[in-house]
Amino acid sequence: MTFQGFAFDNTFARELEGFYAPSEAAGFKAPALVKLNRPLAEELGLDPDALAEAGPALFSGNTPPAGATPIAQAYAGHQFGGFSPRLGDGRALLLGEIVDPQGGRRDLQLKGSGPTPFSRGGDGKAALGPVLREYLIGEAMHALGVPTTRALAAVTTGEPVFRDTALPGAVLTRVAASHIRVGTFEFFASRHDHGPVRKLADYTIRRHYPASAKAENPYFDLLVAVGKAQTSLVARWMQIGFIHGVMNTDNVTVSGETIDYGPCAFMDAFDPATVFSSIDRRGRYAYGNQPGIVMWNLARFAETLLPLLADAPKAAIALAEEALGILSEHYEQSSLEGMRRKIGLQKAEGGDGELIEALLGMMESAEADFTSTFRGLAKVLRGASADEALQLNPEELAAWMPRWRARLDREGAPADAIATAMDGVNPIYIPRNHRTEEALEAAVQDGDMRPFDALLEAVTQPYEERPSLADYASPAPPEFGPYKTFCGT
Repeated sequence: MTFQGFAFDNTFARELEGFYAPSEAAGFKAPALVKLNRPLAEELGLDPDALAEAGPALFSGNTPPAGATPIAQAYAGHQFGGFSPRLGDGRALLLGEIVDPQGGRRDLQLKGSGPTPFSRGGDGKAALGPVLREYLIGEAMHALGVPTTRALAAVTTGEPVFRDTALPGAVLTRVAASHIRVGTFEFFASRHDHGPVRKLADYTIRRHYPASAKAENPYFDLLVAVGKAQTSLVARWMQIGFIHGVMNTDNVTVSGETIDYGPCAFMDAFDPATVFSSIDRRGRYAYGNQPGIVMWNLARFAETLLPLLADAPKAAIALAEEALGILSEHYEQSSLEGMRRKIGLQKAEGGDGELIEALLGMMESAEADFTSTFRGLAKVLRGASADEALQLNPEELAAWMPRWRARLDREGAPADAIATAMDGVNPIYIPRNHRTEEALEAAVQDGDMRPFDALLEAVTQPYEERPSLADYASPAPPEFGPYKTFCGT
């Protein structure tokens, strides 16, 4: 069966020869549709019912849609600080780009569809658990207003994949603004082949930042535009307690979308040193290190653009340093603005940063739940006891509360209006780690998608409190123990 609903226009494959290798899906004997993202399908101008009918063959890669040009993209990357000159899509195929009814261009990619020329000996396949994890976390992030890639569908392949044990195989269909990464620029820049880098930069400007083409120095403007997208993104991560886990340069999109939900997780007890990834033994990508790492990654991006920024090396370096200075300030501004809103502030005052840091200090010392604490502040404004709503040290809280209330008084808005605004930026439901594991285990071990669907419903309406979902707002019980996540998708 073929599905004719995609309006493909494959500019990456057409314009960037050398940045990819043609490839095909491995083919699977008994694919079955597990999840179809109907709201996303409708957003893309697609017929969900027709997609569901064609789903097993289409989303497994067995029958590529008309107009697709399957390719595996090439890229390099700094992984945990060390440079790998040749990575690329080892288990993914870019089918092409589709144009939605609003004129937006999105990549359509299969992930887990089999080996490619970049697989480096791997099987190129994916297991059901990591596929559903990426589906869940991506949809939660989207609902939280965080720029992200999203899953259009998940299918099982009917074949096992072998990791530590045999697991049900699956393929994820991912939608992204593009899959161009900092590592894509590094692929040719590391070879000192500046022609392809310029070609990629021009393509990126046309696709993502057309205003940069009119700037006095388009490549400087591109560097700043990409950097602002990335620093704003990481500021949003910090404001919701999200830890990506693998902030390698091959996981940094130039579009500013979150990509690759492998060893990611949401923090329960607030601790800047929190690490979940089993392979991040030194804490390089800990929660509190994410702002510094995004700047490190952007410095690597700036290095790829040096020959384009100016003819003279010293002038190019000076421009790169100027851009990084702008981006550092942009992160600080984005971070402070977002954290202000979390504690009910819309206006700016000089002492706001210190007020926020004092709250975070109390949260760290009390090992307070990150999500519940910020949500609890609004309850206090509505009359709840601060000691019960916030679970912080009573003496420290007694000193902080008058300062916070005095600052809110200067906002000049009614307490209930402030609380309502706070509830609009402080979620009550996130993909709690214990709930995520329960849902994935039920799906993988028992073929039961009900816990997954229930959790998905909760986290895709994260700000609306519903009494029937009270259990989804609670942090993990003590018996859940330390949490570790693993690369898998």
